[in-house]
Amino acid sequence: MVEVIKVYRERFPSLRLIGKRYTDKDRDSSGSFGSKWNEWFEKGYFKTLEELGSLPENGDAYLGCMRCADEFEYWIGMFFPEQTPIPEGYMYVDIPSGDVGTCWIYGRDDNGEIYGRESHDMCLSKINDEGWQVANNAWVFELYNCPRFTTPDENGKVILDYCIYLRDE
Repeated sequence: MVEVIKVYRERFPSLRLIGKRYTDKDRDSSGSFGSKWNEWFEKGYFKTLEELGSLPENGDAYLGCMRCADEFEYWIGMFFPEQTPIPEGYMYVDIPSGDVGTCWIYGRDDNGEIYGRESHDMCLSKINDEGWQVANNAWVFELYNCPRFTTPDENGKVILDYCIYLRDE
């Protein structure tokens, strides 16, 4: 069973998200972006980004970053300081500084239970319990931290960092 085991608020600086942007038309037959992640690992896209010197806010993680403005967009990439040059073949978006509500979702990665609407709604509920409000058109991102996410525990479970930009207080 999936559960949120930790919730906290942190301040992120202005940053540049560098990666590749996808939309609903890029989803694979299962409705996810798993095939895009496979492509990133197969083609070594992260190696180029790792050479740029990322922000500590990435932790030891790659990220999937989402928002819904005019259309749903899904980014795979990493956070960098503002003004970081963009490698050829990559895209970017600058994100202003802001507070982020971070939830640790504990569950199984292999069956997909830590992803999707149920986990998202659980995090929103925990954020609301704290009295925080989600920003309009908020960026939402998943950090796949080492070793919390990459090394399953004795129960086969991992921790996914699920983060949502909040309204300023």
